[in-house]
Amino acid sequence: MEQKINYLFGMHPVFEAISAGKNIEKVLLKKGLGGEQFQQLFSLLQEKQIPFQFVPVERLDKITRARHQGVIAQIATVDYVSIEQAVENALAKNPNPIVLMLDGVSDVRNFGAIARTAECAGVSCIILPAKGGASITPDSIKTSAGALLRIDVCKVPNLKTAAYYLMESGFDIVACTEKTDNYIYDVDLTKPTAIVMGAEDKGISDGIRKLANAEAKIPMVGNIGSLNVSVATSVILYEAVRQRVRK
Repeated sequence: MEQKINYLFGMHPVFEAISAGKNIEKVLLKKGLGGEQFQQLFSLLQEKQIPFQFVPVERLDKITRARHQGVIAQIATVDYVSIEQAVENALAKNPNPIVLMLDGVSDVRNFGAIARTAECAGVSCIILPAKGGASITPDSIKTSAGALLRIDVCKVPNLKTAAYYLMESGFDIVACTEKTDNYIYDVDLTKPTAIVMGAEDKGISDGIRKLANAEAKIPMVGNIGSLNVSVATSVILYEAVRQRVRK
């Protein structure tokens, strides 16, 4: 399954895309660009023999109104990975991998922020529902600081079916929900683990919760009582990192 993307913008995301071996057709650079970060990008373009062109900033502004930093790359496609391939890749790299399932997270910037943390925390893949989930877009790639170009992303027709497949492959399913008395510190996150995060308004669907091997919540002591989903994901992923570092 794949989704076409015409352009990727921003100096760091373009640098990461090239470093990750993505198929870059051409890079447009604003005339007069300079600085150390630009020199690194320019050297990489020359090293990889990627076509580039210096253009007036007006041409870049016509392509996107987003903050492009004077760099826009044309990418042919970004591929999603099948769950079978993602699980195989995960287990080949780590006997106790972490995968992340996003149930109803649709905002591309939240998705990008989650992906950035996930890559830093060593998550092997991110699994999204084909309907109602976020997608890999230029905005999500930019927000992820290029992490979405370095981590497997799966889009599946049904999250429950994906959860069953993960369980058959030896993964524990851990549902992060406030509807439990268990804190994230009480759950063993050192085994092959699929961490499920839900949308901020609806949380995790009942069907996924019923399948979970364990439920966990983040302790809250303030009055607001909830965290942005990308922040909440960071908290639990780094609890998993903490447990694994100490083991």
